[in-house]
Amino acid sequence: MQRVLLLEDHPRLAALIRQAISQAGIACDWVERVEHAWTALQGQDYSAVLIDRGLPDGDGLSLVTRLRKAGQHVPCLLLTARDALHDRVEGLESGADDYLCKPFSMEELVARTRALLRRPPAQAALVPEFGDVSLHPEQSLMICASRSATLPRTELQIMLSLIKAKGAAVRRQTLEAAAWGQQEAVTPNALDVAVHRLRRRLEALGSAVRIVNQRAVGYAVTY
Repeated sequence: MQRVLLLEDHPRLAALIRQAISQAGIACDWVERVEHAWTALQGQDYSAVLIDRGLPDGDGLSLVTRLRKAGQHVPCLLLTARDALHDRVEGLESGADDYLCKPFSMEELVARTRALLRRPPAQAALVPEFGDVSLHPEQSLMICASRSATLPRTELQIMLSLIKAKGAAVRRQTLEAAAWGQQEAVTPNALDVAVHRLRRRLEALGSAVRIVNQRAVGYAVTY
């Protein structure tokens, strides 16, 4: 049975979360302090950690930062009442894998926990990056330093394809298929319009990443 660690200082909420997680067939241990969580994680291999941010001995985000600095890539899901965009960006930039704002439904919590548990260990720690830009597909965010932009699905898929190519040219047909699917009809200039919007977003973020046109081939990213 997979086992997760819950870091939450409100006993009533912790009991509800543990009940929901356990009913989903996942074992759940509970601690109330950041230091207790750190100790537990050194002695037990957990499949994921559910972390409240506002705790008596500090910000739960410090646990994520500490784990990543130690080279530990256990998936982390932040649970917090801080729903501002900059709070979500801060959490993701610090190494969290997902972010759930309070109040939340137990059904969604279980679904997001299961999604983390389905990831292979190496993939859980992998964030698509190129130059000074990182992508967080689950939140549809492109982040550069402390700035972020929310991307529509088509632009997100194009940027993912370009970043995965690591500077190599990606054919137009490949980018169109990634953004709109193999079966959907695409207007001749749809890709160019989407790339133009991505370029403007990168400039607004202050990124040094550029999308360049590879004549007769497609597009590539440079840094």
